[in-house]
Amino acid sequence: METIKLISPVDGSVYAERPVLSVREANATVERAKQAQMAWALTSFAERGRLMAAFLDALLAMNDDITTELAWQMGRPVRYGGEKRGVEERTRFIIANAEAALAPMMVEDSTAFRRMVKHVPLGVVLVIAPWNYPYLTAVNTIVPALMAGNTVILKHASQTLLVGERFQMAMDKAGVPKGVFQNVVLNHAMTEALLGSGKIDHCNFTGSVNGGKAIERAAAGTFMSLGLELGGKDPAYVLPDADLNHAIENIVDGAFYNSGQCCCGIERIYVHEDVYDDFVEGARALTSQYVLGNPLEQSSTIGPMAQARFADLIREQKAEALRKGAKPLIGMKNALDKPGSTYLAPEILVDVDHQMGVMREESFGPVVGIMKVRSDADAIALMNDSPYGLTASVWTKDKARAEAIGDAVETGTVYMNRCDYLDPALVWTGVKDTGKGVTLSVMGIQGLTRPKSYHLRTLA
Repeated sequence: METIKLISPVDGSVYAERPVLSVREANATVERAKQAQMAWALTSFAERGRLMAAFLDALLAMNDDITTELAWQMGRPVRYGGEKRGVEERTRFIIANAEAALAPMMVEDSTAFRRMVKHVPLGVVLVIAPWNYPYLTAVNTIVPALMAGNTVILKHASQTLLVGERFQMAMDKAGVPKGVFQNVVLNHAMTEALLGSGKIDHCNFTGSVNGGKAIERAAAGTFMSLGLELGGKDPAYVLPDADLNHAIENIVDGAFYNSGQCCCGIERIYVHEDVYDDFVEGARALTSQYVLGNPLEQSSTIGPMAQARFADLIREQKAEALRKGAKPLIGMKNALDKPGSTYLAPEILVDVDHQMGVMREESFGPVVGIMKVRSDADAIALMNDSPYGLTASVWTKDKARAEAIGDAVETGTVYMNRCDYLDPALVWTGVKDTGKGVTLSVMGIQGLTRPKSYHLRTLA
């Protein structure tokens, strides 16, 4: 029997191992989802909301165990307490707004005609979730899909196998009907077979660009809808009037929190020449305070990356940049940080340019480059010099100027004086190789339905 092994980045041990579903079991899972969906779609919004709130309560009650499991599974230090706040914020927003978001669009309601468009469920939704924010990214689709009347099959990343089981436990404890939500363990071949079967109505995938291309190939010809959140190389631009202390604190956190393994983490920084030196010194001083260590220890402020190959990719990016003239500001010495190790100390590079991979290729790790710019036009050109477009942050006191810069930047979300945050009321989307589709906001809820028109004529 084939199994999936979860190798812990903490010490390289096998933390969990689970059997892969057989073809028969996978088909039975889809059939249960299809059968359950018809009754679930007829369930009232109030009842769906009650069950989702009960699911949330059950999940939040597990948070202490979840926090420790996350450290073992993907390396986030226990001091940060899991993903409880974001999960609750997003879930409660979706529960509160789903019914209004999916209300019929009435065109005419007269004695002669009733014309309207309803939002009806897509059917069976497959969520392929990533390991870096394993609860938050999954909630983005699972809860709105269920509130919209779909059934959900969750295939979580092999690096975070236990997250899917926690979702299932919470759904079961809440009393969600059998077949409405199912957690599965699949290998790549079985996942592709399921996507190509024509039995899945929508798939939401969060992962790499190559992974997104593989999803599209597997689903080709089925006409199922897809939501793909893929790569990112999110920039920050610090203007001369920025509150420097605030900018330094938040940008450094945005670059290195979760060992830099954030979809919308800061991966490149552009600073106006008037404040460049002060910003660089402040970022250097703050980053030097990080403590790289075992994520199970409260003293550790940055833990290992999820896999050694991810850390070695960052090491290669840094080495290439140094060969081309970049200078390291931190150079943190730590016995855990060595080639082939999951442990990687944070680094800031200066004297960088866009001929270096670290400024154009996705890093997804604890490294960031800082470039000096002379004007907004220079910053905008550099921010757009990327195959990705998920978020961009602008640090200034001038709201109108920030909005104008945001209008010129090719991105899905524009921030002013903050970064690395998802607002559940705003749509989460991207452009270019970052992918397609939307999650969160009323648009994210509506995106998990299809429009159905009603043209009802009354005869005299």
